[in-house]
Amino acid sequence: MLHESVDALNIKEDGVYVDVTFGGGGHSKEILSRLGENGKLFAFDQDPDAQRNKIDDSRFVLIAENFRYISRFLRFYGIKKIDGVLADLGVSSHQFDEADRGFSTRFDADLDMRMNQKSDLSAKEIINKYEEKQLSDILFLYGELRNAKALARDIVKARELEEIKTSFQLKEVLQRHLPKAKEHKILAQIFQAIRIEVNEELEVLKEFLQQVPNLLNEDGRLSVISYHSLEDRLVKRFIQMGKFSGEPEKDFFGNVNVPLKKVGKLIVPTAEEIKQNNRARSAKLRVATLK
Repeated sequence: MLHESVDALNIKEDGVYVDVTFGGGGHSKEILSRLGENGKLFAFDQDPDAQRNKIDDSRFVLIAENFRYISRFLRFYGIKKIDGVLADLGVSSHQFDEADRGFSTRFDADLDMRMNQKSDLSAKEIINKYEEKQLSDILFLYGELRNAKALARDIVKARELEEIKTSFQLKEVLQRHLPKAKEHKILAQIFQAIRIEVNEELEVLKEFLQQVPNLLNEDGRLSVISYHSLEDRLVKRFIQMGKFSGEPEKDFFGNVNVPLKKVGKLIVPTAEEIKQNNRARSAKLRVATLK
């Protein structure tokens, strides 16, 4: 949904935009192609691999930080307001395809999963050091696995005999919970849960969304692509309610007080795009502007 997500920004030639998930630079290149010579694009990516894709353009600035710090770093560059911000959440295709990063269930690699290679917390640390209750909670909340307790119990039993160092070791430990027909799906949920914990993905998303209303110009746009229900739920709820739990705030007259309003309907990939890129099958695009 490259074009749909950039179309949603309703780009002005002289506007200031932010791509908070630079990755391979696809969205940034598309945004730059629509900006005039006075436009400006800032991009965020904490993954050192993303630096290799830096775009040589005077209108472009790549910030090697987590986008949870968006306001802080934009202020550093003298930017108080922006005309649009795009977030393509989840793991980039490059990260999935790099065997040694440990994101994919396809490769036997060290249990890493860190998007920020400077971080101390890796998947290996979680699998081998977290208490059984912590593991169970992560697998249940972030992987939405009903048998989270049994999975956590088997991990703890196995690591008492030998440290679990690689993705295939973890798969072997949990083999009895992986029926052939559902093996890939369940493994993906397990890896998703661990990855979310390693990178604090949901907390990062919350912190980012809470900063957006104060950053956007009056007609500025927020364009977010999410890939699983946990992310999409947070995005949808924040646009609707201005918060992530509980009821929306109301003014003295009982009117709902939320900072954003949705633009258009939920957008999902076309059958043709899914055919070309199977990873797009779960993508959901939501767009919002200031209320």
